[in-house]
Amino acid sequence: MSSKGEHQTVPLSVLLKRESESEKIENPEILHGQASQSKKGEDFTLLKTECQRAIRDGVATFSVFGLFDGHNGSAAAIFTKENLLNNVLSAIPADLNRDEWVSVLPRALVAGFVKTDKDFQERAKTSGTTVTFVIIEGWVVTVASVGDSRCIFQSAEGDIYYLSADHRLECNEEERERITASGGEVGRLNTGGGAQIGPLRCWPGGLCLSRSIGDMDVGEYIVPVPFVKQVKLSTAGGRLIVSSDGVWDVLSAEVALECCRGMPPDAAAAQIVKEAVQAKGLRDDTTCIVVDILPLEKPPPPLPPPKKAVKCKLKAMFRKKSSESSSHSDKEYTEPDVVEELFEEGSAMLSERFDTKYPVCNMFKLFTCAVCQLEMKPGEGNSIHAGTSNSVKLRPWDGPFLCTSCQEKKEAMEGKRPSGNKRDSDSD
Repeated sequence: MSSKGEHQTVPLSVLLKRESESEKIENPEILHGQASQSKKGEDFTLLKTECQRAIRDGVATFSVFGLFDGHNGSAAAIFTKENLLNNVLSAIPADLNRDEWVSVLPRALVAGFVKTDKDFQERAKTSGTTVTFVIIEGWVVTVASVGDSRCIFQSAEGDIYYLSADHRLECNEEERERITASGGEVGRLNTGGGAQIGPLRCWPGGLCLSRSIGDMDVGEYIVPVPFVKQVKLSTAGGRLIVSSDGVWDVLSAEVALECCRGMPPDAAAAQIVKEAVQAKGLRDDTTCIVVDILPLEKPPPPLPPPKKAVKCKLKAMFRKKSSESSSHSDKEYTEPDVVEELFEEGSAMLSERFDTKYPVCNMFKLFTCAVCQLEMKPGEGNSIHAGTSNSVKLRPWDGPFLCTSCQEKKEAMEGKRPSGNKRDSDSD
């Protein structure tokens, strides 16, 4: 018997077993499927499960799933599919460990969305696209969205979580107020004689969304700044569904999940699309991505019967991240019984999105534009805080900084530049 306080040795076999179990905990199995029925040919998807990033002692993998629902042509959706991921990754510093990498993702996603929109608008094409973009790193899921496609998650325990925001003007009063304050007008289509029909739209242009990538003919107060939500799943996993509005205009989250219960991802995606099309006919491109996030070496179990979901109470189901840092190396791993919320922010103001405190002090390089990553000479950059209420408390060298072009983009999105006063550019 060892005396009280004396350290006990742990057999090597036990240590190896713990290490093996830890690897399984950190890296779930990702199974996915997609299905679509096309009306206009403007929906596009991105499915990548073996993305690699360098870490200090090797290479780590992560998964990316994107849905791009184009309108007024497919150019914006195609361009965003081809460029968004690289733009996000270029905004992340090198040599970060897993926790640091996950922590900077929300701000990097904002930079990547804005850069993609800025680059596309320089092509002087008028199409636009909604975007729902999902990055899965271990058990952490980060979702960035603009527009009206949606992402939902059902845990293995049967609870439903909404991981995206709806930027339809019809249902988002805060966005309507932001647009009118920035110089746009919000109203329904006027048929003459005072009669108004259809959903609320932004004028000029008539777009019924407040956020998108592209749409340069509408006005830059239609912003590409995404709503971002980041959650940590329990190691029991669950099912993620990303669908265009062709699905959500017809099916509730509960119905979509129930109609494909027990099916593998490919069949589940096809069934959801089938249910949506049968209900209303094929009036719009209808696309669905289903992703199962599962513990390794376990067959996908059928999901339990769904619990009765009350939307107004869903927020309370998230367990907030503790303000105190924790390490798996110095305490036993404890499986959360609910999804843990790590981050949520939906502001359309870049100064607010880039001012969030992160545990990585070098998120932004001093002489690099926070959006387009352009290298600048000392004194060339514009502080992201210039002209904001907290700018008086900051020193001239307080960043992050924007290049002149991205500063103009920021001012246009905030209504500080007259509508229609866009930079001249030639079409490709």
